[in-house]
Amino acid sequence: MSRKSGLAAAAVLAFGLVASLPGASLAADKITVSYQPAMYWALPLYFASQNGWWGEVGLEPEFVTFPAGAPQIAAGSSGSWDVGITGAVPAVLGASRFDIETIGIANDESRTNALVVAGAGADAIIADPTRIKGQQILLTTNSTVDFTARKCLEKFGVNFGDVRFVNLGQAQIITAMSSGNGTAAGVWAPNLYTLEDKVQAKLLCSGADAGAMVPSLLVATKSYAEAAPDKIDRFLAVYLRGWSWAKAHPDEAKTLAMEFYKSGGLEVTPEAMDKEFALRPVFLLDEQLGLMARSDGASEVEGWTNEIGAFLKTVGTISELPNSQVYVTDRFLRAVAGDEKLRAFATEFNQK
Repeated sequence: MSRKSGLAAAAVLAFGLVASLPGASLAADKITVSYQPAMYWALPLYFASQNGWWGEVGLEPEFVTFPAGAPQIAAGSSGSWDVGITGAVPAVLGASRFDIETIGIANDESRTNALVVAGAGADAIIADPTRIKGQQILLTTNSTVDFTARKCLEKFGVNFGDVRFVNLGQAQIITAMSSGNGTAAGVWAPNLYTLEDKVQAKLLCSGADAGAMVPSLLVATKSYAEAAPDKIDRFLAVYLRGWSWAKAHPDEAKTLAMEFYKSGGLEVTPEAMDKEFALRPVFLLDEQLGLMARSDGASEVEGWTNEIGAFLKTVGTISELPNSQVYVTDRFLRAVAGDEKLRAFATEFNQK
């Protein structure tokens, strides 16, 4: 078959899929997707764009990016985006303040949100973590790494009042630590690897070390979830297909990941990218359904988000825990699983 006829055949297949999907039209439906640049959990968006999958489900995405989760969630409250990917802390904050719904799991980043130390005092703190008392900790507040840092301090038996938290963006933290203006910092990957490379920062404690589950989550605004559920179904199918493809094509996925990070202003080494794929578990369709299921009471995802909600209440960010039975929903994942064509699309590479 010639290249031209092969492309024509692919177009016919795509047309057939789009025409048969629920709610899909021949004109692609627009959807605004928010994320933070150069983040592992956003890779399926790039995989989809590079492989032409959006058009196959009748979607035309517009991407908007934010430097951190808090401004991302605030923008969602004004309708600046429809669906997004963010850390669990801003997702729960969004549920509390703006009726943001959690619709799926992006990845488990418990091992890549961490406290690190560098400089002359680093070895002493590694040997005795209580020596972190009196130190300032550079971190991004109301984020997954804020949650992680406090869980680590609890593990060490150090009161929050015994350290001084300094709120900085992740790029600012890298600049400060690289200039010698800080001993301890809370960072998420790939910034974690950057500090390890630039200033020989040493891992003091990750979320996993502290027994904390630190997920990133797929979210949607309540208004969009009510108005366009079929578009969310198709978005989830594309996202899940991305991880399915990456598992089946790890070398190609890592090559594209390097491109994606560079486009977001961050260059990482191949070794760092290997860490990203090794340290961040992701979940395919049936795994997500299991983690979101409420057959025996609250789902596992609710357990994770309720613990994060308790953290936000403890530090005074929210006054009451949002009801996880309301904002954590598996209805869109179930819709993907229940539609023969969407399920096949989302899981095509699972066994390859």
